Parts: sequence; structure tokens; C-alpha cells
Amino acid sequence: MTSRFQPRAAYRALRAYDVVPSSCEIELSDNTSPFGPPPTALQVVRAATSQDASQYPTTYSRPLREVLARHIGVSPDEIMVGAGSDEVMSAAFRALGDPGARVAYMDPTFVMARVFAASNSLDPVPVPLTATYDADADALLATRADITYLCTPNNPTGTNVTTATLDRVVREARGVVMVDEAYAEFAGTNIAATAPGRDGLLVLRTFSKAFGLAGLRVGFAVGARALIAELEKARGPFSVTAASERAAQAAIEHDVPWVMERVSELCKVRDWFAAALRDVGHAPLPSAANFVLVPVADAVAAHAALRARGILVRHFAELAGIGGALRISMAPRPVMERVLDAMREAVPCA
Repeated sequence: MTSRFQPRAAYRALRAYDVVPSSCEIELSDNTSPFGPPPTALQVVRAATSQDASQYPTTYSRPLREVLARHIGVSPDEIMVGAGSDEVMSAAFRALGDPGARVAYMDPTFVMARVFAASNSLDPVPVPLTATYDADADALLATRADITYLCTPNNPTGTNVTTATLDRVVREARGVVMVDEAYAEFAGTNIAATAPGRDGLLVLRTFSKAFGLAGLRVGFAVGARALIAELEKARGPFSVTAASERAAQAAIEHDVPWVMERVSELCKVRDWFAAALRDVGHAPLPSAANFVLVPVADAVAAHAALRARGILVRHFAELAGIGGALRISMAPRPVMERVLDAMREAVPCA
């Protein structure tokens, strides 16, 4: 008998994003903070009350938007908050693209850009990076895409989109340009502050990386008022929980110096670790994020060898233009010294 259930056509060829649950002594696979939540944000979570669970959060996260506006340097009406930048990205695709609209994206880049484009009935168009791992402005613009997605620093390469490339794509793209700035704190950039004044630019940010609040699911977008107003329609009024909203607000109001001290530490460790890898024959890509990407001959075997030594990293069997690679999140130097020793012992150079 034929089932009455039929998924949308856009979903039939999609596979759900899946990460096999695992645990290791040293977890360096997801680019989250090794230091945990900032102290004031953690106090807010621990002080959560029954009212936080039984009552709806504020409509469209207005108090958090006001705090973020001061932090970024824009107006609250130029910010949309969502349950992680994942939700913000998906809402943007729903709001800004009719079915069949083309989404051009850097390849390789954050995998959910392709997934959310496809799941919202849009047409994802991969555009390979240049030989220097920059976004290819000529090729991106040639797609005449309705939405162009850039990630800087890029995940998984860690490389920045150059200012010249970004400016040209924003200036000349046919449609909206979505810039994912998830790792901005590590790169020392604030493209988000410029978004309201640049036609068609939407910038995504998150609390999951530098701010150590990945489990609370808070992200936001910055853009012109008219653009943000359209995204709000696709987001819904009560997306972010009350406790998550207040913890993120506390982190911005009280914990930024604490966060940035740890960002500085990880950046120093990143640069040391990359140099040490080069000294033993590896060729990590230049990184402006809190991780490094290391090309290897056999990523599956390298992943298994590190895991056998209690170290969990992210492996890619075949990245466009790169081949097999390991993405290694940063942690305090004593941890990374163990990782370096394991790389020397168990992972042949590409």
C-alpha cells in the first residue's frame, strides 16, 4: 500500500547531518572552547529558575539584541537572534530565496551552508577555492547566484577571505551576500559592524566558539533593518530559551575581557602548533581561527591513530583541492604538546 507520507522533493536526496557520538580524553574535533563557559554566563545558567522553564522568553530576544547592538556597534533593529547561527542561516535561506534560487558557496566550507540551502529547496552551487585558499571572486560572481555564502575565517581551512575579495563580492554580487563570521574573535575582525551600511550584506555570528556557549544555542545576524525584518518573519518570536538569552547577555555585559584573554592564548598556541608541525614536515594551512587544517595522506588512518592515543580530531577523507586532512581544534599548550607528540609518532606527512 502506498503511504500518504511523502517528503518534500528537496529532502529526498538529503542525508541528515550526523556525528557519531564518541568520547576521548582529549576532544579537539568541534572547535568549541576548551575553557568552558565564561564565569558570569555560567552563574546565570546555574541560577536559572522554574520561571525560566515555565514562561516564554522575551519576544524576538529584544534585551539581548540591545546588548549585542552596543557590543557590535549597530542598532538593535539591525540584529536578529536565533538558536545558534545554524537557525539564523536556515531562516535567511527561507526568507531570501524562492524555491530553485541559486546559492553559491565556497568549497570546501561549513557543510551546513549546503545542507540548509538544499533543505529549503534552494540550489547549492559549489565554487572551488583559489590556489591560495581564498574565495574565488570571479567564479562566485559568474554563478549569478541569488545568495552567495562566504565563511571567514573559513571552516575547515581556517583561512581568511581577503578583504579585496570580500569587498568585490559584496559590491558586485547579483543577490544577498551572507558572510559567516563564526570565528571573528580569533581573526580580530568585525565585518558585522559594517553590514547595515552595505547593501545586501548579512553577517552571521555565534556564541558557540570563543564564548564557550555551544550547548545553549545562541547566534545572531547583522544587516540592514529591512533585511533583518524579513528574517524575523522566518525565525518566529520565541526561538531562544530564556536561560540561553540571559546567559549570552551576561557574557557580553561582563565576560568579554575574560573571553578575549583566552582567545589570545589560543591564537598564540595555534601559531606555535602550526610552526611546530611545519618543523616536523607537515604543511598546515595558515589559520586565523581556533583550529588548524593539516593535509595528510590517509585521513581515516590518521584519525584512528590519534584516537588510539586518546585524541579526537575531525577528519576529512577528501576535501576539494586539498585531499585528506585533519582539522585540529586548539587547547592550552600542554594539551597541544601531547597532540604534537602523537602527530610525530603516528601521522605520516602528506
